[in-house]
Amino acid sequence: MKKVDLIIIGAGPGGYETALAAAKSGLATVLIEKSQIGGTCLNEGCIPTKCFCRSAEVMEDIAAAGNYGIKTGPPLPEMKDIVSRKNDTIKALGESVAALLKRNAVTVISGTAVFIDSHTVEVVPPDDTEQPKDGLIFQASHIIIATGSSTKPLAVPGNESPGVITSKELLEIDHVPSRLCIVGGGVIGMEFASIFHAFGSQVTVLEFCKEILPNIDSDIAKRLRTTMKGKGVTVVTQARVEEIKAAPDGSLTVHYTHKGVTAQEVSADVVVSAVGRMANVGSLNLDQVGVTYTAKGITVNGNMQTSVPSIYAIGDVNGLCQLAHAASFQGRRALHHICGKADTLQLDVMPAAVFTSPEIASVGLTEETARAQGLEIRIGKSFFRANGKALAMGAPDGMVKLIAGTDGGIVGCHIMGAHAADLIQEITALMRFDATVNDLCEIVHAHPTLGEAVLDAARNMI
Repeated sequence: MKKVDLIIIGAGPGGYETALAAAKSGLATVLIEKSQIGGTCLNEGCIPTKCFCRSAEVMEDIAAAGNYGIKTGPPLPEMKDIVSRKNDTIKALGESVAALLKRNAVTVISGTAVFIDSHTVEVVPPDDTEQPKDGLIFQASHIIIATGSSTKPLAVPGNESPGVITSKELLEIDHVPSRLCIVGGGVIGMEFASIFHAFGSQVTVLEFCKEILPNIDSDIAKRLRTTMKGKGVTVVTQARVEEIKAAPDGSLTVHYTHKGVTAQEVSADVVVSAVGRMANVGSLNLDQVGVTYTAKGITVNGNMQTSVPSIYAIGDVNGLCQLAHAASFQGRRALHHICGKADTLQLDVMPAAVFTSPEIASVGLTEETARAQGLEIRIGKSFFRANGKALAMGAPDGMVKLIAGTDGGIVGCHIMGAHAADLIQEITALMRFDATVNDLCEIVHAHPTLGEAVLDAARNMI
């Protein structure tokens, strides 16, 4: 048995960034990972998807080159090269993270962690490695669980038919499907719908809820749905998938009920299940140590502490917010609590982005949530079609929606348009420091920039 100060289970962004911070704080830290350093985000989520997004963006730019006075031929995607570029990016980033961990003396152990008690875990090594059992038991004053989440299965007949895949397999696909049906219109589903439409697939999205991107402000979600439909993507909301049938020629038919009444079907060559993710808790032996959890994840308090004081849980596994940067900052909160340090982190001011074309980004309350909480609010909007930089870029499709209380305090912002993921950070910073709409209006914005659209939304509220 080896005794250390801190054990972290899971080497995704939350796990490895917290391990680095802990090591820099002088804690002897063990980081246990059963698969690959970087977790889902680096290897089969955020980063590889953004690589595909960039390839799709280049495709769209080349296709529209004539609008800018540039003559080109029609762009053609080569999936082998797109996947290869994605893999090269993952490899480079993975090697960089591994080097950082080594440089900061974080002990990285490969295998599956299983709790023995509230301070002790055993690591079950990968099948192809053999190590002395006593060398795979670790004990620490504190343990942080950062095991992330995995794809929820599509629980309908035919879900295991050839050609029914998840986002993980789609990131390795060797061809552009002629007809692609995506079940689920959340973040993952809509990003891949945007990507593969750009690549040339005929895309259909089936979403169970009344609107795509259910957690996004409805004005923004509706606007994206309209934009996607205008590009040729078929989006069906209030669609319950009932069954997937495979034909002898390999084609698939997805049967669904529309609005609970009408039986419909859509034909596809590939069906992607994008119906959400579930917390990875199964192999941890949590019941043995008394850690409380639900179907959503491990129950934690504001310090990310579980029902067992020595054990913390961060990231997707606690079900609070399935974002890589949320995991990283929750890790900081947990580490601060372990070290007895106070912090001023505001984990409720959490920006999020959806990398469709155009992008979506948000922070704070949606209009629907604010009204449901009984808040009296004011709303200011601006549109990219009135922004000089957006027009010069050929990106007039976009909107900024700013939400404030009656005292002017900013409570939320939602953006659709070019570089929305970058623009939202200004509002995130302002909300972090309790700024008002008047404060925003008095910040000089360079011209011509997309940031002026944010300023205009504030001015339109005054």
